[in-house]
Amino acid sequence: MKTIVALAVLATLVGTRGAAQGGPEADSGRRDYTAADVHFMSGMIYHHAQAVLIAGWAPAHDASPSVRTLCERIVVGQGDEIVLMQRWLRDRHEPDPDLSTTHAMMPGMDPATMMPGMLTAEQLAQLDRARGPEFDRLFLTFMIQHHKGAITMVNELFGQGAGEQEKVFRFASDVYADQTTEIARMQKMLATLLFERPGQ
Repeated sequence: MKTIVALAVLATLVGTRGAAQGGPEADSGRRDYTAADVHFMSGMIYHHAQAVLIAGWAPAHDASPSVRTLCERIVVGQGDEIVLMQRWLRDRHEPDPDLSTTHAMMPGMDPATMMPGMLTAEQLAQLDRARGPEFDRLFLTFMIQHHKGAITMVNELFGQGAGEQEKVFRFASDVYADQTTEIARMQKMLATLLFERPGQ
């Protein structure tokens, strides 16, 4: 947490200085981002794509109303963030992952697209077979794992001294905060599911 706060102060100072000089992006011959930033944004696109994919299974897999509501938030929120990351990469003429193919839309199948916390092919198949309460249990278990992986990616980004570009810093910080909050929410949902008694 101290690292996050320190980076926030640093980003504020950098942003203020950049604004006074017209901003680093105003100089077309100067890159204000690193290869680690590009790797993070590209990897997080795959990471988010898998979350959107499996969250979209909720209606067809007889998920409970509370899990469906969670899944709807994930589909909308992370779908919007995918667009944001793609735009960031394209604005800098960096390649962005092609999610239009069936292969790309099944992240976890290709080791090259695997990011921390992402579901393996076996876990995806297990979740796809589940229905009702079993789907709820597996979805929450796997999505907690998935969110923890996203937090690992943020920590790795900042640990490399990267993530100082304004938009990358803001996005990564939002991912850290939002997914930490959602992990706590899902842990409570999972505990309720595991300990509730039939007939109650």
